[in-house]
Amino acid sequence: MEIPSRSLATEAVHAGREDLAALGLHAAPLDLSTTYPSYDSRAEAARIDEFAATGARLQGPPVYARLDNPTVARFEQGLARLEGTESAVAFASGMAALSAVLLVRVSMGLRHVVAVRPLYGCSDHLLDTGLLGTEVTWTDPAGVADAIRPDTGLVMVETPANPTLAELNLRAVAHSCGEVPLLADNTFATPVLQRPAAEGARLVLHSATKYLGGHGDVMGGVVACDEEFARKLRQIRFATGGVLHPLAGYLLLRGLATLPVRVRAQSATAAELATRLAADPRVAKVHYPKIGGAMVAFEVHGDPHEVTAGVRLITPAVSLGSVDTLIQHPGSISHRIVDPVDRFSGGIGDKLLRMSVGLEDVDDLWADLDAALAGSATTPPDGERRAPAPAGR
Repeated sequence: MEIPSRSLATEAVHAGREDLAALGLHAAPLDLSTTYPSYDSRAEAARIDEFAATGARLQGPPVYARLDNPTVARFEQGLARLEGTESAVAFASGMAALSAVLLVRVSMGLRHVVAVRPLYGCSDHLLDTGLLGTEVTWTDPAGVADAIRPDTGLVMVETPANPTLAELNLRAVAHSCGEVPLLADNTFATPVLQRPAAEGARLVLHSATKYLGGHGDVMGGVVACDEEFARKLRQIRFATGGVLHPLAGYLLLRGLATLPVRVRAQSATAAELATRLAADPRVAKVHYPKIGGAMVAFEVHGDPHEVTAGVRLITPAVSLGSVDTLIQHPGSISHRIVDPVDRFSGGIGDKLLRMSVGLEDVDDLWADLDAALAGSATTPPDGERRAPAPAGR
């Protein structure tokens, strides 16, 4: 079925669901089967041989849940349409998705990765330790081209970055990559705010646990990409078993329907909170990206741990992207696994707090922040009030 060009809001509601009316359904079905009966073992053998040879999605009825699942496939189709890519492949978590990408390149003898800090702490750790047989060169955006070697299989960036919200020019970085695939972690921005594939990224990574799910009750990861790379990812997923559970796929497909509405509303509140924080003498610096979004990072003059201990409406917890507002201290939690020297060089200081803004009323959130800030030392050394700082590098 040929799909006409439609707005993001319309795609979010309908992508992955176009066949439901013809099936006599309104809501997408949830298929929890782990295996599927077949009386034609010769035909099954031929289909499995085809998958082993090409990684193409199986045609006809499913065989086994580690090969494919109809509910998960609907989510993959929906996310690919939102990101503007041919395909998407879903995994049990964002880290499983990134691991699969790295394993694809290592299996081709391309073990070298060029990466730009900051990244999510566990992404940084996975690359820096070489747990999957990779070797990483850390650089800034301007140094990407010079860092590429004959065995470079991937360039990885995150923009806006976790947790500093630093931004980079994806089109410029993609140009520097040449023929090497660029992987852009789009977890913070989501396709509502940017589509990295349109800027030259071949691979778009999401921790689907965050905004795609949107309610703090589902874990998953997904890579949006061209079909050629998707076939390799499906083979890795089958071999390693990092499959997304069908119930998670169902919840993620449901989450896509409200993604544009949630992200835009949360972003409006986040922008207002960033403005208020920037005008507060107890706050040393505010990081809020030019692209917008629902994430705010800020540095306090006082004790950041007292701020996280002092909130009551806001939840002091790791993760992000939920309908409720969360705050955490990256140096203690999300980026604790990163070497302190590398944390500081990436702009992740001990005074930095990261806040994921939800759908609560802005004045209620501000009242909670104001009370929490009052519980820490609040006077800036020079008495100055600072404007929001663009999240540059």
